Amino acid sequence: MVDVETTGGSPDKGHRITEIAVVEIREGIIAEDFQTLVNPGRTIPSRIAELTGINDEMVEHAPFFEDVAEDIFDWLEGRVFVAHNVSFDWRFISAQLGDAIGFVPQMPRLCTVQLARRLAPGLTRRNLDSVATHFGIPIHARHRAFGDALATARILLRLLDEARALGIHDLTSLQLLLHRKGRS
Repeated sequence: MVDVETTGGSPDKGHRITEIAVVEIREGIIAEDFQTLVNPGRTIPSRIAELTGINDEMVEHAPFFEDVAEDIFDWLEGRVFVAHNVSFDWRFISAQLGDAIGFVPQMPRLCTVQLARRLAPGLTRRNLDSVATHFGIPIHARHRAFGDALATARILLRLLDEARALGIHDLTSLQLLLHRKGRS
C-alpha cells in the first residue's frame, strides 16, 4: 500500500510530495512499513497544511525526494502498487522517481476504490472514510501518509476476503474482475 501527501493535485503543475508511506502486506498480514516526510522544495499552501497538518516547518529539515528515491524504488520494485485512488499516488511517485533517478519500476497497480466498486457494490460512496467505515476499520491520523496507507492495507485485506468468497484467488483474476464490461 502506498499513500502520499502532496502540495497540491498535480505533479504537472509543480506540486510535490510532502510525505510518503509504504505498508507491505506479506502472506495476508501487514509485515513492514516505510514512512518519511519529504521536503518538497516549495511552499506548502495553507489549505493543504490545514488538511494534512504538514507545514513548511515540519518539512524544512526532511530529506528531499531525491534523497529517498532509491529507497522508495527498492520498496516498490517487484511488488504490486496498491493505493486508494491509485492514479493520484502513482502519478506523483512515478513523476518524482523519473525526475530523481531517471526510471520508474514497472509494476501492476490496483486501486482499492475500483476494488470496492466491484466487491462492495452496496456502497454509495467509495472514498477512504466510507470504505473504512463499511469494514469497521479505524483511520488513525487521517490525511497523513502512514495513517491512510495503513487503513488502505486493512481495507485491501478485507476486499481480498470478499474476492476469495467469489472464487478469486490471484492477481490475474482480480484484474479481470476489475476490467470486465458492466463495471459499476
